[in-house]
Amino acid sequence: MGIGSFIKKQFIDVLQWNEDTDGVLAWRYPMADQEIQNGGQLVVRESQVAVFVNEGQVADVFGPGTHTLTTQTLPLLTNLKNWDKLFASPFKSDVYFFSTRVQTGRKWGTAQPITIRDKDFDMVRVRAFGMYSYRVINARAFFSEISGTREVYTRDEVEDQLRGILLATMASSIGASQLPFLDMAANQALMAQQVKGDLTAAFARYGIGLDEFNVASVSLPEELQAALDERISASMKGGLSADKMAGFTKYQVASAIPLAAQNEGGLAGIGAGLGAGLTVGQAIGQSMGAALAPAPAAAAPAEDSVEARLEKLKGLLDKGLISAADYDSAKAELLKKLIG
Repeated sequence: MGIGSFIKKQFIDVLQWNEDTDGVLAWRYPMADQEIQNGGQLVVRESQVAVFVNEGQVADVFGPGTHTLTTQTLPLLTNLKNWDKLFASPFKSDVYFFSTRVQTGRKWGTAQPITIRDKDFDMVRVRAFGMYSYRVINARAFFSEISGTREVYTRDEVEDQLRGILLATMASSIGASQLPFLDMAANQALMAQQVKGDLTAAFARYGIGLDEFNVASVSLPEELQAALDERISASMKGGLSADKMAGFTKYQVASAIPLAAQNEGGLAGIGAGLGAGLTVGQAIGQSMGAALAPAPAAAAPAEDSVEARLEKLKGLLDKGLISAADYDSAKAELLKKLIG
């Protein structure tokens, strides 16, 4: 290389990233024809990581601080480039900065319902929505698995990939938990805890840490929600099972009474379709009687027959316990009942 060409070359003394664009997670330092000065400074700010890459292979990784670039501070890159320990000339290498700030308030949702088995409803399709936050925790894995050699890699790009991971993991973790839909809806924090544990492991593979994850709502598609509403209504009315059928019938009969009052002919008019107004009366008595009537008392002993009472009276007379007049009077009353 001639002295003129050497003088024209530009050497980089300080490498740094001001992170002036929001939503950028990975940024490649623009080298062009520039070379990094041996002994130059690498400035890595808080919430950043810098990575030196040689021909697509990750070498040295630097955390926050100011680093002087020498063979001692770049051992892996030195080995890849086969430098001896006395190297003192400028060098070229790709340098990537990664933002490790927490990306907060990111929304997630199931574009399509997730089908799961449910012990209450057999099979249901569930929709869910919520918020999550994450950050880059392993720049080496993030570069190798996701961002690659692109000049800029944004939050929107990574979230396109995270969304697929999130939904697949949700379907798997919710299905494995066998948590009924009603329990999910009633305890969204429990559901979020279950899913977060599985998502943390799934995200870690890509060098991403899941900071927070919550479930804001769990719902069913409209047609399933309508069916659930009918079932809940039936349950509130007494249910449709054998042991609750009486309660449901009582509700239906009680609901029919105001309607009967509005119809011409009253209860008889309503009952005409069943055969007679008496049928409705019987239905009311049978369905409501059990709930409204007090528990039956012990059965009273059967009343003695007229003949038995006459024999008792005769016995009392023979023993002198009643007078002949009393006997004749009581006897007349009993015979009157017997003869009519």
